[in-house]
Order: sequence, then C-alpha cells, then structure tokens
Amino acid sequence: MMTNPDGSNASLTPNQTLQHYRQTTEDTETPAVIARDLVRAFGQKMAVNHLNLTVQRGEFFGFLGPNGAGKSTTIKMLVGLLRPTAGSAWVAGVDVWKEPLKARRMMGVLPEFLNIYERLSGREFLNFAGHMYGVAETDIHHRSEELLQVLTLSDDADKLIVDYSVGMRKKVALAAAIMHRPQVIFLDEPFEGIDPVSSRVIRDILHELTQRGTTIFFSSHIMEVVERLCTRVGIINQGTLVAEGTLQELRERAQGEGKDASLEDIFLNVIGAPTENHNLSWLE
Repeated sequence: MMTNPDGSNASLTPNQTLQHYRQTTEDTETPAVIARDLVRAFGQKMAVNHLNLTVQRGEFFGFLGPNGAGKSTTIKMLVGLLRPTAGSAWVAGVDVWKEPLKARRMMGVLPEFLNIYERLSGREFLNFAGHMYGVAETDIHHRSEELLQVLTLSDDADKLIVDYSVGMRKKVALAAAIMHRPQVIFLDEPFEGIDPVSSRVIRDILHELTQRGTTIFFSSHIMEVVERLCTRVGIINQGTLVAEGTLQELRERAQGEGKDASLEDIFLNVIGAPTENHNLSWLE
C-alpha cells in the first residue's frame, strides 16, 4: 500500500488524513503543517504537482529547490495567498482554505517580495500589525520596542518605511510576522539584503522561537544557513518533492555522495544538476 512521507495512508481523503492524525496522536498535537496532493497549474505549466508534505511542531524545516521549482508557489498556497488548483493545506490543524481567518491567526508570514505599507513608519507598522492580530495594547508597545531594539531599528523607528533600505524593510516585516507569537512562521528568503550582524541576530531569534515550540518553514538559497539552522529539509524540483529528511538521512540516500557531503552537494545530486564546468569561451 502506498504511504505518505509521514507513514500515513496516501489513499486517505484530506479530511480523513487530519482525522487520522487526531486519532493516532492522542498524546501529541497535530502536525504544524500538512499539505495533501497540492496542485497549482498556470495554464499548461504544472508549477506544483501533487505535493504531499508534513512538518511537525517545533521543527525548523528547510524548503529548497532551484529557481522556478515551485517553492514560493507552495508557500503561497500554504499561507492562503494563492488558491490551489487542487489539494488541501492545514496549518496548526486548521484548514487554510476553509477557515482562512482562523488559520492566519496561527501563522506569521515573511514573503519573498514584500508588500508593506510604505507610508507608515516602522513603529506605526508594528502597531498596526499588532492590532490586526488582536494583541493587547500593552503587549504591542512592549513587543514593538523590544523588536525594534533587537533588530537595530530603534533609531529609524519613526521614519517612513518608504525611506528604508531593503534590509530594513525585511527586518520590520519579520518583526510584524512574529509580533503575535504565531504557532507557525513561514519565511521566504528572509536573509536576502540583510547585513551579517543582523543575520546573526535573526538566526538567534529564530532558534529561540523553535526552542519554545514555534515551527518555522524556511525557504532559502543560502545552503550554509539552511544546513546550520534546519532540523529537517525538503527539496522540490519541477513542482515535485524529490527528497525529504534530516541532513544525515539525505546524505545516506544521495547516491555517490560521502557521509560528509555538504547540503549543497546533496542538493545538486538530488535535482540532477550537471557537473561539468561552464566556461565562457570569450574569456579564454
């Protein structure tokens, strides 16, 4: 009988799948993220092809793939920004498309391409985000000031976001995403445009969040960061999940790779990237 990556029966319907988890995890909570047969087609192009994925509570899950593999499309479907052509998604046990508002209260999202209110200051934006998520007024003030300080935004907190650099925008958007202490955080290229000092601060914050039970679904092209932070990794290629597991498990499965292979080596092996050198003839 065909099984899903987590060992559940692949023939179960979406509702039966979630009920299966509730019945078989009496002493534990339902997984943080479940994707079942997710499909997204753009015309004749199949961007995501029947993707099945489970992320457990407290995991730091790395989601990797080459450009155009379907990473951002998958994340958009999981967080309710893009309706699937077919399939279902749950976050913290809530069906993202049947109960969208409830699901969004459970999650924080940092998309790859930011679309934030540029005519607000950084402090005003965090205040707005806190109210939108229903955070208590006293907590909004305390959390905002602490986040601004930790992310080195205090001196620019009253400047309009339109005048922020790419890195500053990324940091204030991350602060807004974690303001309400979500159960699951989706991060799409969170370190792009971030300076090394701030990158370290963000890594420390994310690590502390997972230590306190928050689940992080993390997509990045920076293999070293994924290798350092993530407890488990999934690799998507041409819309299909082609590998999933811990780094050690992926090392053992990747043919031709040694036991000390880097994540980059494993990634290139799994997606079947060509190994020949690419030289520009006009440089010779």
